Amino acid sequence: MSNNYNMENARQTFFIESREMLDEMERCLLELEKNNDDEEIINALFRSVHTIKGSSGMFGYHDIEKFTHVVENVLDKLRNGDIEIDSSLSALLFKSHDYISELFDLHTSDEENEITSEMKERMDSLIAGLHVYSGKNKEESAAFKEQPEEKDEKQETRGNGKDYWHISLRFNENVFRDSLDPYPFISYLGEIGKIVQIKTIFDEISEDKEMDPENCYLGFEISFHGDVSKSTIEDVFDFVKEDCEIRILPPDSSAEKYIELINDMPRMSERIGEMLVSIGSITEKELEQALKMQKLQSASDGPDKKLLLGDILVNNNLVHKKVIDAALNKQNDLKKIDKKNLNLLRVNAEKINELINLIGEFVIKGSNVRQLVEKTGDGELIESVSDMTRLIEDIRDNTMSIRMVPIGDTFNRYQRVVRDLSREKGKEIELVIAGGDTELDKTLIDKISDPLIHLVRNAVDHGIGTPEERITKGKPRVGTIYLNAYNEMGSVVIVASDDGNGLDRDSIYNKAVELEFIQPGETISDNDLFQLIFEPGFSTAKEVSNISGRGVGMDVVKRNIEALQGSITLESTKGEGTAIKIHLPLTLAIIDGFMVQVGGYYYVIPQDMVVECSDISPEHMKVKEGGNFISLRGNVLPYMRMRDFFDLTDKKPERENIIVVEYASKIAGIVVDRPEGEVQAVIKPLGRIFGQLKWISGATILGNGDVALILDIPKLIQLIENKAGYKTENSVGIVQ
Repeated sequence: MSNNYNMENARQTFFIESREMLDEMERCLLELEKNNDDEEIINALFRSVHTIKGSSGMFGYHDIEKFTHVVENVLDKLRNGDIEIDSSLSALLFKSHDYISELFDLHTSDEENEITSEMKERMDSLIAGLHVYSGKNKEESAAFKEQPEEKDEKQETRGNGKDYWHISLRFNENVFRDSLDPYPFISYLGEIGKIVQIKTIFDEISEDKEMDPENCYLGFEISFHGDVSKSTIEDVFDFVKEDCEIRILPPDSSAEKYIELINDMPRMSERIGEMLVSIGSITEKELEQALKMQKLQSASDGPDKKLLLGDILVNNNLVHKKVIDAALNKQNDLKKIDKKNLNLLRVNAEKINELINLIGEFVIKGSNVRQLVEKTGDGELIESVSDMTRLIEDIRDNTMSIRMVPIGDTFNRYQRVVRDLSREKGKEIELVIAGGDTELDKTLIDKISDPLIHLVRNAVDHGIGTPEERITKGKPRVGTIYLNAYNEMGSVVIVASDDGNGLDRDSIYNKAVELEFIQPGETISDNDLFQLIFEPGFSTAKEVSNISGRGVGMDVVKRNIEALQGSITLESTKGEGTAIKIHLPLTLAIIDGFMVQVGGYYYVIPQDMVVECSDISPEHMKVKEGGNFISLRGNVLPYMRMRDFFDLTDKKPERENIIVVEYASKIAGIVVDRPEGEVQAVIKPLGRIFGQLKWISGATILGNGDVALILDIPKLIQLIENKAGYKTENSVGIVQ
């Protein structure tokens, strides 16, 4: 059972990491469209596909493995400079990315699904297209020819240039005195394979000295073909190994095989030498010999001039340079993985949610203990509980930070959306992202993704015109959509804007009259008029497209954002562009609050929205002509008395208090009976029965067990701003 559990955990990790590799693949493809000769991006693209291929094979998803292998072959050609990326290849790779993603969807579904006939046809079509690129050099890498081509002597001594083993033999001068003959060894080599070419080397014969007939001056350069390993060839000369120097260079096809073995091994030593031995590119003896050479060189030249092992192996014709390069890349990848694994720990989101719920209960109980201890008047006990409270706050803050993630990953997903939609609509649009490191609760990010993608799609479809239209209006042919995020007053602000056509006020006004949202000739501000876009069924699109224009969407966007205790506003200038601003709370779990009392009931205001608190005399609270306003240090401040809002009739206190609150750069006052001070509020959702109370964002349980409602400050500020809306809301009988 334990093994099955571990295997399932490993499988889930595989899916998560593969999805990350797919995101990386898409990011690289988008970058290559802007800069098609960036080697670093090409290498990153190859590594992401190769990682998916290798991992899929390990877990038995051979359909993914086989398809990604075909993609990898094309990327290998691209990486080696054999082909160049163009618009056709880019489109083909994007389609391949989507198909791989679809295969993962198939395998991660609850049911065991098989590839449909439609998917099979698409796969065959994609593979055929990929083979056009990967097959360009197929003929060049065909099986070796039996007869070697003529080549110059210098080339022959370095290597054969064909798909043969190249064996370089240098016998020492005492080999004859030791009763050894080179011929039998070379003859035996011909029995385990085929000697294609042999060249005798006389480098040791010098004209300046007399030859000794008992000395051996011979060397051999051999082109050898055989389906054998490097160690097998080395064993042929095992008996004479002390009397000769032997270097064995694998054929080109073997080099490719070694590279594939290096890339496919999921985990191996980070030492280059051990890596090469494990795949059979060099033997233990060759590694030992190279390490001795490295040690001798370091002793003579000093450690600062130490020659790298890979350079020694390449210089001595023991390994192809491209095999060394592949091993170095693998080494770097392993180091990056190790570093990443040290910094990251994957935890199931449900476990974090359970932990946060427990911390919430801990906060409530801690508040209860503090209230009970304060009644005792015991100074030491009160101080001890205060220390405990600070620790609880630290635990709370650290626990909440676990669920905070940068919003940049969500923003980056829209690069592909903008690319595909702009091409579909015949437009040229660039997505510019800023503030990607701004952190937001993971729960909020998951829920904001759909509203954001709708705003982006609208900007592509309605906001930005074609290149010809933009040039006619004196704008750059390439339009720009901006996504930005930043922190403001305890909330996160997300801005989606474009430099497109802006909103047509007349068109929106006429549509509003047609739908009877306003009366003909009625005066309405731009801000109020543009807010009608968020009404259900409101659309000015002349044509219904697969992107937008059905009158469904912006109302859903607003409703989803408000469900997250957020708000959305829109600003637009005709001919210049549109900006939509979304305000969201940092988290929906635990907040620092400021508690107040109204009519014997407790209410909590998010502390980040509280500017100040002060008592105020009845004279200041008299209603001025035109609405509720007071002068606060010379500034006009609109306010609302919560007693009037709740329609309370009991006796009010002689002096009331005004809480100045701010949200989205808007300031207002809330008049309460008495402030109670700071409190840690664990947000509890309310049932459907409270759904009509738009001024409540949740509830919290106090230390004494009482329930306090959390005020929705954005909604209250909106009510205060709009006097008519306030009276209308109040007239429906909002009660406790």
